[in-house]
Amino acid sequence: MVANDNINKTYSFPSEMKEWKSVYFIGIGGIGMSALARFFQQRGIQVSGFDKTETILTKKLEAEGIKIHYEADKNKVSAETDLVVYTPAIAATNEELVFFRENGNRVEKRSEVLSSITKSSFNICVAGTHGKTTITTMIGHILRDSGFGCNAFLGGIAVNYDTNYWQSEKNVCVVEADEYDRSFLKLNPDVAVVSSMDADHLDIYGTAEAMENAFIEFTQKIKPAGMLVKRFGLKRGHELKRKNEMTYSLQNDAADVYAKNIKMSEGYYEFDIVLKDKELTNVKLNMGGMHNVENAVAAMAVADCLEIAPDKIISAVEKFRGVKRRFEYIINNEWLTFIDDYAHHPEELKALLQGARSLFRMRRCTVIFQPHLYSRTKDHAAGIAEVLDMADRVILMPIYPAREMPIEGVSSQLILENMQLENKAILTREEIMQWIKNGFIKNRDKELGELLIVAGAGDIDGIVTPFKNELKTL
Repeated sequence: MVANDNINKTYSFPSEMKEWKSVYFIGIGGIGMSALARFFQQRGIQVSGFDKTETILTKKLEAEGIKIHYEADKNKVSAETDLVVYTPAIAATNEELVFFRENGNRVEKRSEVLSSITKSSFNICVAGTHGKTTITTMIGHILRDSGFGCNAFLGGIAVNYDTNYWQSEKNVCVVEADEYDRSFLKLNPDVAVVSSMDADHLDIYGTAEAMENAFIEFTQKIKPAGMLVKRFGLKRGHELKRKNEMTYSLQNDAADVYAKNIKMSEGYYEFDIVLKDKELTNVKLNMGGMHNVENAVAAMAVADCLEIAPDKIISAVEKFRGVKRRFEYIINNEWLTFIDDYAHHPEELKALLQGARSLFRMRRCTVIFQPHLYSRTKDHAAGIAEVLDMADRVILMPIYPAREMPIEGVSSQLILENMQLENKAILTREEIMQWIKNGFIKNRDKELGELLIVAGAGDIDGIVTPFKNELKTL
């Protein structure tokens, strides 16, 4: 058990926020920003915001009573706003951000606000260049489903609850600790999980070593009586040191916590988990991908640290329905398995393809991938290409730029040229929709079946519903 007097207290809304009437979000459609928006809105504070693009998520926020507009305009905002929250992905020249700063409003980054919200709570913070969203959501779900209780700030939409935030009277917060812009260094964990430290966000950190140093600094912020749960075999993992710590692994019995007797079925896994002083047997995980078994091992290790009863942990894991866009089954029938995933880093793509191909070995595998950021494509084009060569057929979309301006010589063609696979192409969104109708459906493998994977962190998810509508009637 992680000892802490705060764990059984009632969550207390920060005193400085109790008199606030309104909070404004610049970039409200971001997954982390929208969780904070829901936090304030559900506590009776008027919330509104701006985002450059209308999405499924922003539409849901609007349906929940949050006003959003989609063109930066200082004439649409109130100078009386108590707090302005912005994401680092927003340009410093944004008209509204400039207005609020010049007006003297209280303006803070998302990470600073999250730090204030969790200042006096018992915090479970999950970090990693990949895996953190699924692990965070699994932990939050186990705590909620078991009756332990928590406030959850997630980096994805939990399918069980169709949200990325929920509140509780329990003074426990489960938080996705984002390494982008060094945001996670604002947090103060009681329990910290580190799933991975692979090179990423080099536009921010400059070098892989600098990024790894930030993870080491993050673990140094764990409170004195806290616990570090780290993936076994991490590069520089020996530098992630705390008095109370444990390692976890998929199957390596040199770790403190690991899975064994793993059995695969059509889309799910059954396994046992070995903890320091016990075994949890006949665990069922209704998600694809062996990497998600390892994510479940991490989440269950944290739940065990909190002394949640083994039967409640096992029951919660079986009921876990996953995270939207994390190995999410859109269709899974006798001829087609259609998976949507957020994977955008080579290691994430590798785990996705290995997991999908191991579960659906006989099916022809088609991957539609949208590269995310010019800088990431420049840094990882060869690695992405090597992983995509695992498929039978690959379609690349143009790069999703997000916050970046184009880099000369960097495009999806860079990935294509590095691939050895012959069946490959670059298509626009419109061309892909035509291909689904006139190519994929007409020429589908009716005997062995098809495995269709849509992957990427940009706006590629916009093709998922149209695909589903075309495919579900077949």
